[in-house]
Amino acid sequence: NGAVPGEQGKQDKSVKRGNWGNQIEFVLTSVGYAVGLGNVWRFPYLCYRNGGGAFMFPYFIMLVFCGIPLFFMELSFGQFASQGCLGVWRVSPIFKGVGYGMMVVSTYIGIYYNVVICIAFYYFFVSMTHVLPWTYCSNAWNTPECMGVLDGNLSSRTALNLTHLLNATQKRTSPSEEYWRRYVLDLSDDIGNLGKVRLPLLGCLGVSWVVVFLCLIKGVKSSGKVVYFTATFPYVVLTILFVRGITLEGALTGIMYYLTPQWDKILNAKVWGDAASQIFYSLGCAWGGLITMASYNKFHNNCYRDSIIISITNCATSVYAGFVIFSILGFMANHLGVDVSKVADHGPGLAFVAYPEALTLLPISPLWSILFFFMLILLGLGTQFCLLETLVTAIVDEVGNEWIIRRKTFVTLGVAVAGFLLGVPLTTQAGIYWLLLMDNYAASFSLVIISCIMCVAIMYIYGHRNYFKDIEMMLGFPPPLFFQICWRFISPAIIFFILVFTVIQYRPISYNDYVYPTWAISIGFLMALSSVICIPIYAIYKVCRSEGDTLLERLKNATKASKDWGPALAEHRSGRYAPALSPSTESHLEVQALQPEKGRSEAAAASPVQGSNGSAHSQDSRL
Repeated sequence: NGAVPGEQGKQDKSVKRGNWGNQIEFVLTSVGYAVGLGNVWRFPYLCYRNGGGAFMFPYFIMLVFCGIPLFFMELSFGQFASQGCLGVWRVSPIFKGVGYGMMVVSTYIGIYYNVVICIAFYYFFVSMTHVLPWTYCSNAWNTPECMGVLDGNLSSRTALNLTHLLNATQKRTSPSEEYWRRYVLDLSDDIGNLGKVRLPLLGCLGVSWVVVFLCLIKGVKSSGKVVYFTATFPYVVLTILFVRGITLEGALTGIMYYLTPQWDKILNAKVWGDAASQIFYSLGCAWGGLITMASYNKFHNNCYRDSIIISITNCATSVYAGFVIFSILGFMANHLGVDVSKVADHGPGLAFVAYPEALTLLPISPLWSILFFFMLILLGLGTQFCLLETLVTAIVDEVGNEWIIRRKTFVTLGVAVAGFLLGVPLTTQAGIYWLLLMDNYAASFSLVIISCIMCVAIMYIYGHRNYFKDIEMMLGFPPPLFFQICWRFISPAIIFFILVFTVIQYRPISYNDYVYPTWAISIGFLMALSSVICIPIYAIYKVCRSEGDTLLERLKNATKASKDWGPALAEHRSGRYAPALSPSTESHLEVQALQPEKGRSEAAAASPVQGSNGSAHSQDSRL
């Protein structure tokens, strides 16, 4: 834990803020945070659309040059200062607006993410039946166009010629799609036509917020225990569904569709853009969650090792989930006698329409449905815990007095209640339109801008040499040369590329055949701007409040690190972070600590001290 032998009383624990119970809790929480719904419903579709196995090549290159370096930067940043996404900006106070931007993004995502979890809860509850309600077309909400894979006489349907079947498949609406659109959502015709609140969804939204609040009632002390289950059990479910999937007829066709490399696509810029974007969004960079989770680590924890473990686990989960999804979709395509591309989908369409329909074909289908939706709930909750903790930690750290620290539970309750109330419009008949609007705009290019500014602020304003020394002081070794180069040049360049790619590839949002009106898209852009606008507004405010006669002096004072920047605990504040001592005390300490007959420069060079975890902690020569 970084305690140095011979130095009694070095606890390496923050009594005031609290720490993780052990290192496994932090790693599991971060895995739960990074591995979310996107790994299941976005990556497999992107992979099949962008050249199958060939997509893995740009994906892993982007992971190495952008994903892992950014992940390590955010973890080390939060761990060094032991502060949330606002407190860390003591490093350069003019950029505190970046922290506020992260809070705004986390608020938007936290609102709509829990609505997706609540829909998964709803499907989980209705799956507890003998026959899944989206199996047949004989329900009150079904239309004449409905054609289920189990309806009618299958043998007579297979006798139809292929062209007729393909035409029918083009026009057909599945019972699962009609259940989703006409019963669960009771979808309205326009985003402005909110209609009535869907009470079953509202009830499930209440359940999901209560679960999140109870798991975070004691902060990281309680959530750290919950993640032992929420972060590991999805892998058990994935494995059960995988084993079940590959034993089905046609599963191999689906998996080949997912993996067969189309090498010509590798020269397409869009494939590289999709790979970079998926890595960036999947790891949760610039949400503020990584900084927050790392701030509860012990000061000498090896976050370099953690960042590599968590990033690789996240990407491996995405690839593994692809096998689970495409084995079942291949089976369904084989059953319908159509191409896999006809049944493949992504986003809510995959989770709540395509996959549930495929599950109806399996024996004891309610069991597989319960398992699948339980997995979605756990994947969502892991991310939701961190989103809520990010907001609560930022508020508590910012106020920072004993009164609010003792009442942190009430802050958590307040944020949860506000999140529930703001999520209510998303449970109306037009809720899915608003949910997709928030998903597309609130956390898209704004995240890229926030991340780019963070890289520039730490590497070029605070100074890369200062930051590398801070990491050496914390870990006992400087960041490897590869990471130094990535942080300074490669990662910011890739982030800039993602931004340009996002702008060039921009298409107005639509949902199936529904095209969003201009006013709705304008609201989307305002949501995106609301997080980015925090950065210049706070910078102007900080410059105005800084000391100095000229604008240049004010700018210099606003950008330089504040006096309380550095390790949170007094025992870690050594070297340039050591408290200033009076000259008499300083000379007395030098005579006591070092041999006075030796030259000052010779004596000041101290050898590294071996820590209990095997890493060397170099004593700063200026101490």
